[in-house]
Amino acid sequence: MSAAEVFHGRTAVITGAASGIGAGLARHAARLGMKLVLADIAADSLAALADELRATGAEVEPVVTDVADPASVEALADRAYTRFGAVDLLVNNAGIMALGYSWEIPTERWDAMLRVNIGGYVNGIRAFVPRMLERGEQAWVVNVSSIGGLLPSPLMAPYSATKFAVLALTESLHHEMRMKGAPVQVSVVTPGAVRSEIFRAARPDANEPPEAPEVTGFADHLQTMSDEHGLTPEEHARRVFASVAEGKFWVIPQPETLREALPARTDMILGQVDPRLPTG
Repeated sequence: MSAAEVFHGRTAVITGAASGIGAGLARHAARLGMKLVLADIAADSLAALADELRATGAEVEPVVTDVADPASVEALADRAYTRFGAVDLLVNNAGIMALGYSWEIPTERWDAMLRVNIGGYVNGIRAFVPRMLERGEQAWVVNVSSIGGLLPSPLMAPYSATKFAVLALTESLHHEMRMKGAPVQVSVVTPGAVRSEIFRAARPDANEPPEAPEVTGFADHLQTMSDEHGLTPEEHARRVFASVAEGKFWVIPQPETLREALPARTDMILGQVDPRLPTG
């Protein structure tokens, strides 16, 4: 079945919806005819997106949410169920980035990434999955990890660590749904380069120490790759919804990025070879 056949008329909750990947997912869900509950901590951007989608005829409930706060996510769930009566699809997407040497990234940034990139997903699961199980009908939980959840990188240790954790959390949840015999499909998304502002947003604040030159160069390179070679958020979303509609656990929008890297990584682990960065 096509994504439109599977999802038309259903209700989706998307966190981190106000920009980047999340906004692309929201726009595509609206095109599929879904009812939308959009969550983000950026109130103005969230309101603007909600107005944009309402203008296309979509039913949208924007909810300013701090995914790191369990009470805020519970309030999001309450709003979603009050407005639409049920939630069919939960997309845990909200995430932040920090760049730098792992020992130089400020404690506050480490803590924020752990609370948002992992804690936010746990809070989403705790708020929505019990209600999905109680309802007992087909539902979907989609957790957005990253290619960085399979291939760690220097100078972005918090991001790699949290995206690895999202992958482990999602696999565990998948097994748990199978153990319960629940009609809840679980999927993990591993985006490669997608056009967004995530690397620009990761730059240090004015009250933080300046980046080392190699960190600045690395960040600029990643942002350029994203701008010039990344998927648009809308194309990324189309691929994600198509794969989820097909019932896939592994949602890999850019499989070409993994075809060479994953076998080499597997051989490295099995051969107990010291990690090396790719050359060229």
